[in-house]
Amino acid sequence: MESAISLKTRCIASAGAAVALIAVVKLVLHLYAGRHYGYFVDELYYLACSEHLAWGYVDQPPLIAVIARIGRVLFGDSLAAIHLLPALAGAAKVVLAALIARELGGRRFAQALAAFAVLVAPGYLALDNLLTMNVFEPLFWMGCAYVLIRIVKTGNERLWLWFGLLAGLGLENKHSMLIFGAGIVAGLLVTPARRSFRSPWIWVAGALAFLIFLPNLLWNFQHHFPFLELQENIRRSGRNVAMPPLAFLTGLTSFMLPLTLPVWLAGLWYFFFAREGKPYRALGWAFLFTLGVIMAMNPRIYYAGPAFPMLFGAGAVAWESWLARPRLEWVKSAYFAVTAICAAAIAPLYLPVLPPATYISYSRAIGMEQARVENHKLGPLPQLYADQFGWEEMVATTAKFYRALPPEVRAKTAIFGSNFGQAGAVDLFGPKYGLPKAISGHQNYYFWGPRGYTGESVIVLGETRDQLKACSTVEQVGRADHPYAMPYEHFDIFYCRGLNPPLDKLWPSVKNWN
Repeated sequence: MESAISLKTRCIASAGAAVALIAVVKLVLHLYAGRHYGYFVDELYYLACSEHLAWGYVDQPPLIAVIARIGRVLFGDSLAAIHLLPALAGAAKVVLAALIARELGGRRFAQALAAFAVLVAPGYLALDNLLTMNVFEPLFWMGCAYVLIRIVKTGNERLWLWFGLLAGLGLENKHSMLIFGAGIVAGLLVTPARRSFRSPWIWVAGALAFLIFLPNLLWNFQHHFPFLELQENIRRSGRNVAMPPLAFLTGLTSFMLPLTLPVWLAGLWYFFFAREGKPYRALGWAFLFTLGVIMAMNPRIYYAGPAFPMLFGAGAVAWESWLARPRLEWVKSAYFAVTAICAAAIAPLYLPVLPPATYISYSRAIGMEQARVENHKLGPLPQLYADQFGWEEMVATTAKFYRALPPEVRAKTAIFGSNFGQAGAVDLFGPKYGLPKAISGHQNYYFWGPRGYTGESVIVLGETRDQLKACSTVEQVGRADHPYAMPYEHFDIFYCRGLNPPLDKLWPSVKNWN
């Protein structure tokens, strides 16, 4: 008996060590990456939002702004500092996939395989390197999946409270939590797990999630649901790359690395056909429901990414069973080796470990590039990388003209950015160059208003001369033209004087929710 307990303890410790090693590798990769790059455009916006904490924003719930604020208070706002929490979240995702495999009965190989599949997925390498909602989203989705597995496994219905807490926080992180949550409900209803609805705890959990989400819901109601208006504007504009179902699934396979396809397909098989997976079938239906809704919305490939760690965990358990025969041991080592080599070859396309010039040469040499998610003209770099260049240089050029103005004119001079990247860059780098906070009509900057400026003196970023007809005089005073930036971030900088009507009257017309 003692020998059996000792063996089990050693196995758990061995599995834990393997998973910990994989998590550390992922953490180190993200801490190392990005040294040749700058702030991502969305990061500039979230940092600006962290200075305007509220219960909601035009394009997201409040949690990402709170996380950005906490990170800035604890670590500062250097690039390395703001990437620390995303890197930790990415490593936590590795551990969570392994924990799901363990709860489903997986031993060392299954736990290591689930963790490894998360590590090598190109999409996760890309997302986990940036301070965005997307890096934290899988923790809430898969945290709920893990809790559901524990409820089924132990029969402890009180665990639904943890599910409600995670779901509520997930809703405050990103509204797509509604899709996965609805998928869980649908999965429960079509399986014997529907008996959970007889328990009061699941209803208490639902109420808890609703109460946590309520402040953001009320904010949207008070502001006439700007998020829905934004989504409709994006749909009408055709900004997202249209993807028919087959193209979406093909892109999703690449997003997760084609060599992990046997793992996550085995995960679906486990939930729907394996005797051991039958109690957890609700998760299989939740995945299919979530995937179907996302595909119907003509979204971006990465929207489905948060659901995959549970498939990796379940698939790893299935493969551990199928490869249990001694003569198949070589398959395990071969799979890890071949997948690691392929993942290492593809990783620089998604994780910024190469300098831009080297990346361009490497991408051409292997004949591959990042999948496009938006219909924008590209320069030498894909959008994910290009959106990290040119921001401080733009601010420095703006500051050169701003400082040349007479002091009494500077005090009245607004800096207007046509999008939140330009405005966010001024807000972040501006203090270094003596600039005031920017104004903009883009996303939540519209709600922050003109900051008391009248429009008699405005430096304008990202607009054309023809768009400035309301100005008495317009002159070009600089140019943003970083060679690696997105083409639409190459623009003339104009100085506008005598705006008529005044800025406060003109403000409703500058709203740009797209």
